[in-house]
Amino acid sequence: MTPTLVREHLSHAGSAPPGADPRARARDWAEIQERMWEPLYESVHERLDVGPATRLLGLRCGSGLALLLAAVRGAAVTGADSCPERLALARDRLSPDPEHGTGTAGTTGTGASATGIRLLDALPTKADAPGYDLITVFDPIGCGPGDTDALGALLADALPLAARGAAVVLTAWGPPERCATSAVLGVATKLADPLHGVRGPHAGRRDDLEEVAQRAGLRPDGSGRVACPFGYADADSAVRGLLSTGLFDAAIAATDRKQVEKELAEALHPYQRADGIVWMPNVFRYLIARVP
Repeated sequence: MTPTLVREHLSHAGSAPPGADPRARARDWAEIQERMWEPLYESVHERLDVGPATRLLGLRCGSGLALLLAAVRGAAVTGADSCPERLALARDRLSPDPEHGTGTAGTTGTGASATGIRLLDALPTKADAPGYDLITVFDPIGCGPGDTDALGALLADALPLAARGAAVVLTAWGPPERCATSAVLGVATKLADPLHGVRGPHAGRRDDLEEVAQRAGLRPDGSGRVACPFGYADADSAVRGLLSTGLFDAAIAATDRKQVEKELAEALHPYQRADGIVWMPNVFRYLIARVP
């Protein structure tokens, strides 16, 4: 696979649509949206006993919150993502020098930082990989067309970097009846594909994770569900956070950003409390699979 395709698979939703400010979008992701998945990160790290003996490769690592949580536990961490704006924020977040806000973690080459964390814009070479015993993909499937195929292609390139018996963690949205955000994300489908009306973000089957793992040659070794409520200070923050995910890019391309923002705000109204806070309970699912 060419480096260009590898980078496309690494960046599932990181690149901004035409006309958008990629730096503002990345900041919205890091400051508003990424923390919504923290319970998932912590649950996986706890279950797999992530610690000083762990050599972790985080794919589609975004602005690095999951990497930071693993590094705090003592893990040797490498993160890969093709979105330069998110990686820049990850470098700030993972910097060993908070006074200056920048570390030595680069986006090319080895990218080694003074804290031992590596941030890369492409997968490391096999010669440069330590034989990872944990690979994580915390970017959940179940919302975008072709996301299972993209995940399979990403795994095909990443698994040669894993040690025998390594754990691979894949994630997906939970049942739509347990994800309040499902109805809101239906706005993206309605606007991007009006001929087919509103469809929820769970077009895939509930065993998609197992099928991706099977096609990749992995052996399932457990799964779990984690509550990850999406909570925002107000409707504006909710709109900005959700747009930063990239799940509304096709809708913006098919219509325009103002229309998407308007309809998204209307869809959020049932979840806005009297104090202005927007609160949407969700459940996410993860699968643990092993490299044979």
